[in-house]
Amino acid sequence: MPWLKWKTGMKTEAEIRQAGMQALIQALGTIETERFFAALSRDRFDYTAWRQSGLPDLDVNTLSDLATRYSATLDH
Repeated sequence: MPWLKWKTGMKTEAEIRQAGMQALIQALGTIETERFFAALSRDRFDYTAWRQSGLPDLDVNTLSDLATRYSATLDH
């Protein structure tokens, strides 16, 4: 519903999921993205605790730039 974004300025949950999947696939590739989700499902994963300690304290743009640079070093 495009009008919803216009009205609220927010993306729908479906748009967020789609963008997240695209970001993961772009950063990790299809197989590694599947492995990532399998690991989340297999382990007792606490996203809140992981977010507080698992990611560096960087803004989104800096983190994205670092991920892009790292991805460029990988053999694809």
